[in-house]
Amino acid sequence: MHQTFSQRSVGTMMSEAEIAAHTILILDQFTTRLLSSCCKMSNLMSEGITIVEDLHKNREPVPEMKAIYFMRPTAECIDKFIDDFKPKPKYKAAFVFFTDYCPDDLFDKMKKNCAKHIKVCKEINISFLPLEAQVFTCENTEAFKSLYSPNSKDRDQTLETIANQIVTLCATLDEYPGVRYKKDSANGNKLAELVDNKLARHYELDDNSKKKGKTPALLLIVDRALDPVSPVLHELTYQAMAYDLIPIKDNTYEYKLKDGSKKEALLNEEDELWVKLRHMHIAEVTGQIPKLVKEISASRDEKKQADGKITIGGLSQVMKKMPGFRKQVTQKTVHISLAEDLMNHYQKNVEKLCKAEQDLAVGADADGQKVKDPMRTLLPVLLHPHDTTDKIRAVLLYIFSLNGTTAENLNKLIQHVKIEEESGYILNWKHLGVPILSTPSMFSFRKPSRRDRSDQETYNVSRWTPVIKDIMEDAVENKLDVKDWPYQSECPSAWNGSRAVSARQKHKGSSPDDLRSGSRLIVFVLGGVSYSEMRCAYEVTHANKSCEVIIGSTHILTPRGLLEDIYNLGKQPMESFNIEDKP
Repeated sequence: MHQTFSQRSVGTMMSEAEIAAHTILILDQFTTRLLSSCCKMSNLMSEGITIVEDLHKNREPVPEMKAIYFMRPTAECIDKFIDDFKPKPKYKAAFVFFTDYCPDDLFDKMKKNCAKHIKVCKEINISFLPLEAQVFTCENTEAFKSLYSPNSKDRDQTLETIANQIVTLCATLDEYPGVRYKKDSANGNKLAELVDNKLARHYELDDNSKKKGKTPALLLIVDRALDPVSPVLHELTYQAMAYDLIPIKDNTYEYKLKDGSKKEALLNEEDELWVKLRHMHIAEVTGQIPKLVKEISASRDEKKQADGKITIGGLSQVMKKMPGFRKQVTQKTVHISLAEDLMNHYQKNVEKLCKAEQDLAVGADADGQKVKDPMRTLLPVLLHPHDTTDKIRAVLLYIFSLNGTTAENLNKLIQHVKIEEESGYILNWKHLGVPILSTPSMFSFRKPSRRDRSDQETYNVSRWTPVIKDIMEDAVENKLDVKDWPYQSECPSAWNGSRAVSARQKHKGSSPDDLRSGSRLIVFVLGGVSYSEMRCAYEVTHANKSCEVIIGSTHILTPRGLLEDIYNLGKQPMESFNIEDKP
């Protein structure tokens, strides 16, 4: 997805603009992150761009140079653009590219004020952020409050924006998928309807004269309430654990060298070791680092030899001088440091929490015995001097395991954790539709039935499997119940259940005429997606091979970030409370 995206962004803009060297590229905050996720400055320079500027900052006029504007079609961006050309133009000409559809009123405003300066104006339909090979985000953290706050005034507009972003993803992938959604999710139902209508409109208005038919793809829209457990649990795979326990900001990890100095490392697709390690259990990571470094080194050696660039005799001397060799050593240092950091956290605190959390989440202990009294499982966590955040997470898992508890019991738990003034961390889950208080009508809320994974080898402290993995597997095997997952639109034959692939057939591996060959499952989670759920997309793709699973969301969740979002649902902005302030 990264390569596709890079080609469509830089390549499209430059070919449309037909600009020679020495061009200015002007970006807003979103498009800056968007291009950074898939392009390097060297890519831009090779296309003739020599300066990259921020749309929202003051810039010196360069009247002899042309400017490419790549921005979202918002009122704020349009106003900033107009300011660049009135009363006096800052640049020789403007080539304008919007991430998605520009509303008529904004387009007319821009045309009225700057028409003579605009040489190109085009919507290139890319308004999502490709985070990883199979993960994307709308980069909209504010959507959570808009979707779930009882005081929200912009829910419909937020869903409209998200729908536009999903359509641009489908357009980038050249997919026209069938659409299904989880029943009883008002937001999911509305979003499915919006996406389906916008997809139809997009492909009717497409540049190709021939109307596009459905492609072998399925879009599933899921609500965060379907699985409140996964983003709250302490997950012990490398990536999820790192973002939970280490203060990583903008994918940047800060670590110490032996001399005490500090360095920063970017954890992204460019780091081959990170890509290989990120979904492994922490128990395996430390032992795998030296082995994987050797594998990466060997594959690079083979490539160099195949290219005829170096001889065997001079290999070691040349490699030591190469940037690639230094990069490899740095990556090894980074990940040994990160793995040690995580193991220290685990041994100091997390290990004591994991057994209780897993028993509550799974509903059974490591021996498969049902947990008959969840309070006995929770009590040791409450009595131990864990920090407040960890106790809140354990209390939530206890409540989720019971589908809600009594008001009396809830009040005692809140008092025990000492969050009487901040009880919204627990109570506000009701705004997502997650039962917190048990009521006589609770029989209407049922947990999704789970797949039996008792025969799968796993660690005792990592027995929980995210619900989304069951859904992905059921979708790939055409086993989703139509009562629970209604069709918003017609699906291609491979996804409509009429030619389902049985569980026995699935394990035979892929073949050229396999029904799933070249098909895609796109899962969109409203309200944020956790790192453990992102991992599931890769696992299901690897297991089925003939169907690629792509997962996306409004934003990426960490446990602490989600708890803050939940707490703030019942508050006005000035009243927001940060969980980091708690001891």
